[in-house]
Amino acid sequence: MDYGKFKYEAAQKKREARRNQANTQLKEIRLSLKIDKHDYDTKVSAIKKFLDGGDKVKIQLRFKGREQLRPEMGVRLMERIANDTEENSTVESAPRVDGRNMVMVLAPIRRKSQAKSDQRRRREAERAAHRADSRRARQDAASDEQAETAAN
Repeated sequence: MDYGKFKYEAAQKKREARRNQANTQLKEIRLSLKIDKHDYDTKVSAIKKFLDGGDKVKIQLRFKGREQLRPEMGVRLMERIANDTEENSTVESAPRVDGRNMVMVLAPIRRKSQAKSDQRRRREAERAAHRADSRRARQDAASDEQAETAAN
C-alpha cells in the first residue's frame, strides 16, 4: 500500500469519527402547575423529541401564589412526566424545590452519537429511495415516449 493511500484512509477515518462525535446539550422545558391536557401533551412530545435526539432535558415547574404551599402536587406532575417518558429516558435528578421552582432532569437512554448516526443512516436511506424513485420515473417516461413514437 502506498503512503498517499494510507494518508487518505486515515483522513477518512478521522473525518468519520469527527462526524459521529456529539456533545449532549441540556434542553429546558418550563411549565406551571395548572396545565391543560393538550398543553401537557405538547410539552411531553417536545421532551420526547429532545430525548430521542440524545439531549438531556431539565424540566422546570413554576409555582405561583398559593401553589407554593402545595409542592406535593408538583411532585405528582413531575412523576407523571417521568412515567410518560420512561421508554425514552431515565430520571437523572429527582424533583427538588429550588425557591419558587421545582426542577427535575431527565437523561436519554441512547447516547447522542448513536442518535445522530441512526438519523444519518435514515436520511441516507431516504435519499437512496428518492433517487431510485426518480430514476424509475424517468425510465417510465422514456419507455412511454418510445411506445408513443412506435405507435405513430
